[in-house]
Amino acid sequence: MFVDSHCHLDRLSEHTHGGDVAATLDAARHANVSQFLAISTTLEELPGLAAIAREHHDVAISAGLHPLYQAAHEPSVDEIVDAAEQYGAVAIGETGLDYHYQESVPLSVQHERFKRHLMAASELELPVIIHTRDAKEDTLALLREHSNPQVGGVIHCFTEDLEMAREAVRLGFYISLSGIITFRNAASLRTLARQLPLDRLLIETDSPYLAPVPHRGKPNEPAWVVEVAECIARERGISVDEVAMQTTVNFYHLFRAAAPDAPAHVKEALAQSGLVV
Repeated sequence: MFVDSHCHLDRLSEHTHGGDVAATLDAARHANVSQFLAISTTLEELPGLAAIAREHHDVAISAGLHPLYQAAHEPSVDEIVDAAEQYGAVAIGETGLDYHYQESVPLSVQHERFKRHLMAASELELPVIIHTRDAKEDTLALLREHSNPQVGGVIHCFTEDLEMAREAVRLGFYISLSGIITFRNAASLRTLARQLPLDRLLIETDSPYLAPVPHRGKPNEPAWVVEVAECIARERGISVDEVAMQTTVNFYHLFRAAAPDAPAHVKEALAQSGLVV
């Protein structure tokens, strides 16, 4: 059983099951993907994401603004908190810093937005979903200063170095690997997948983006999170079942608000690891 810990179900391509969310989720369930976290990149998206979650018991949602979103209004901490509570988010984000396209949103705005999300996450005791690109030192500095290690979070679609991953883990964060790990030029990520503790890894698609091998060039979909798990299993020399189970348990440990909807055998594994749901 697999979990797609980061997908954009409201952005499905017309080439992905005709843009039909239900059909896309059914295809993933057929591949043994049993939980989906649909990610918010703007607060305006939340009503639509919440509607998807109401229709599908295995979909949870987050609440936040992407660092590159050009907002007409920067929400306060209270506004982020209120939005997350109103729509039943299990996490805050995605948020963070992106210096690769920094000309689109000034760095000062990105920093303040990121801090507000971290403060909202701490107030709500919800994990935070981090997007970071070419901003290693500043991302870690803000996490050290403003994140709550008792709540933690995840650096999604991780593409940075092993040093950053280990420091993020020390700060209470998980590392999520996407289809990028299957790319020919991603040897460093495959090394990272071998060296990090399995109990700190998550898997994701970031669909409809970043389709894994052998689906490169196509719109990504949650069913293909299996390819990410299979790549990790090959690199670590373990079974894909072990990767699936551990990353699923990791998901519910982090996103505890989603745990009551976990399948029975996962709840049993969670109980054995000390998490009562």
